[in-house]
Amino acid sequence: MEPIAPIHSEDGAEDGHEEDLSDDSAADLPLFGADADDADDASNFDRQGPVPTGSTPLETALLSKLDEDKAQDIVLIDLKGKSPMADTMIVASGRSHRHVGALADHLLRTLKENGMGRAKVEGLPHCDWVLIDAGDVIVHLFRPEVRLFYNIEKIWAVDSAHRTANA
Repeated sequence: MEPIAPIHSEDGAEDGHEEDLSDDSAADLPLFGADADDADDASNFDRQGPVPTGSTPLETALLSKLDEDKAQDIVLIDLKGKSPMADTMIVASGRSHRHVGALADHLLRTLKENGMGRAKVEGLPHCDWVLIDAGDVIVHLFRPEVRLFYNIEKIWAVDSAHRTANA
């Protein structure tokens, strides 16, 4: 039995003719063009504004960890004088269930490194909304859709309607 001759050679050439498969149309797109920035655009894509700064070492550690892990829309809310349950609330978003879970896991490790190993956690299995209670600091991690639905920042805003009506 005679061996079957291949239709294409192993280097991709057919019958001695080399075919040019390069596509120069991608060079017109800004992402692939030669004049595209070499800067990391992915880091700027997720950012909405500057990351807030904490007033305590624990707040600073949590905020820097969230920033390092590319959390979105990080907000620090001062609860001093508003609520006896905590001094500070940090609200941030993750891009997906997995991202929210990873943010929560990394924050729990940071808390443990700072001597707060017994922080209470709710919502970790589903990762739509994860609440971490570290005593003086409460952290809410949301998926963007869930954050929009609950709008927790509006509840704690200083000029919220339910606070100014009674004042």
